[in-house]
Order: sequence, then structure tokens, then C-alpha cells
Amino acid sequence: MKLDRQRIDRWLWHARLVRTRGAAVELAGSGYVRVNGTRVAAASRQVRTGDIVTVALDRAVRVLKVTGFVERRGPAGSTASLYEDLT
Repeated sequence: MKLDRQRIDRWLWHARLVRTRGAAVELAGSGYVRVNGTRVAAASRQVRTGDIVTVALDRAVRVLKVTGFVERRGPAGSTASLYEDLT
């Protein structure tokens, strides 16, 4: 099954931007995440390939272009296929 979209909290967790899924839910709901310039209000917000995700994390802002999705969280080296860093 090929994914064409995914919840923002799952994508943040799979991309290893946060350590736990709970932290991803909290980050997405806190207002520190934007998708295509629009502030994310809920962790259930869907992202699609090509979306630009802006994350304010650890006193730094990262701008990432979504390039893919995975079903399960894999090793740290596998995150390269999920986004392109535009920062």
C-alpha cells in the first residue's frame, strides 16, 4: 500500500524530529508547526508529498519539504527519504 498522505504527528515521529509519538502530538498541538505557512491546530492535520513543514524546535527553525511516508518508524538512516531539508 502506497501512502499519499499522513497525519502530521506520525510524520514528525517517523522523520525522527521528536523522540516519542506523544511528543509529536504535543508539538503539533502547541502551535510550533506550520504546513504550507498555516499553523497546525491539531495533530490529526494531514500532510501530503510536496508540503512544506516548518518546525520551531530547540531554539531553531527547520523548514522541510515532505518527500515521502512510511508505515513504520525505522532506523535513523532511513529518514532521508521522508524529507528534504530547506533550512
